[in-house]
Amino acid sequence: LKQLIGIETSNGNYYKFKSTLKYMREFLKKEFKVTDIPLKMVTRNMIVKFDIFLKTQKTSSFNTTIKHLQNFKRIVMTGIKNGWIRLNPFIDFKLTMREVDRPYLTETELQNIINLEILVPRLELVRDLFVFASFSGLSYADLFKLKGSEIERDNKGVLWIKTRRQKTKTRSQIPLLQIPTYIIEKYCDLSLLGAEQKVLPVLSNQKLNAYLKEIQDLAKIEKPLTFHVARHTFATTVTMMNGVPIESISKMLGHKNIKTTQHYARIVDSKIGNDMSELASKIGARITLSPAMLG
Repeated sequence: LKQLIGIETSNGNYYKFKSTLKYMREFLKKEFKVTDIPLKMVTRNMIVKFDIFLKTQKTSSFNTTIKHLQNFKRIVMTGIKNGWIRLNPFIDFKLTMREVDRPYLTETELQNIINLEILVPRLELVRDLFVFASFSGLSYADLFKLKGSEIERDNKGVLWIKTRRQKTKTRSQIPLLQIPTYIIEKYCDLSLLGAEQKVLPVLSNQKLNAYLKEIQDLAKIEKPLTFHVARHTFATTVTMMNGVPIESISKMLGHKNIKTTQHYARIVDSKIGNDMSELASKIGARITLSPAMLG
């Protein structure tokens, strides 16, 4: 799997499988006093026990447990395709994840972060990167690898990010608004940027998350700040709440289908209220109650 990184799988998928393997070895050692067994010995009962082990011994959430079991199932299915296993132990074993709330920032919260007067250079950089992600929808991995050849300027002078997502390898095309354009120009001179040069100076994910906690405290925001939150903010507050069609949002996020986008760009109550207010204005101008109905 490691050899296929960048070809058939992503770096993230590799480490997810590596994590599942680590937990499986711990489970086998605890349950059977071994660290490996032949695939043909995998049974439904063993899968159930592994499920319980993940939830109790590793305190994995429901969805995290499902992801580990899905990874395990992919390995088992490979065994079946190659004739190493005759019966599928995962038959009728449901691996459906639960719907979860995806936190995002409101316009006010995002503006509070933008308005921060920061004197520490490392925090200023991290704030700028978070704001850039909130206005572009780029994940940390895609922001980290963003290079000169993926930035284009159209005939109207608008900057576009045209990249292939690290996670899914799907195309993502994003016309940049004024704020992310300013951030790019703040950190690099595009006229001098080489095709393979990084567009933005990006720190390690660990450092970014630690510094984002400081930004969160400075902005007095209760929600934890992560690049996932920035991506959700783009999908919800920046685009959907301002009337951008979900098909366009999906294209910019680099999703393979609209269903995935709907998980990110959920319709919030204020959006529903605004939509119905517009509808009321349109209908009210054309259809009115008659005196007969009013009694």
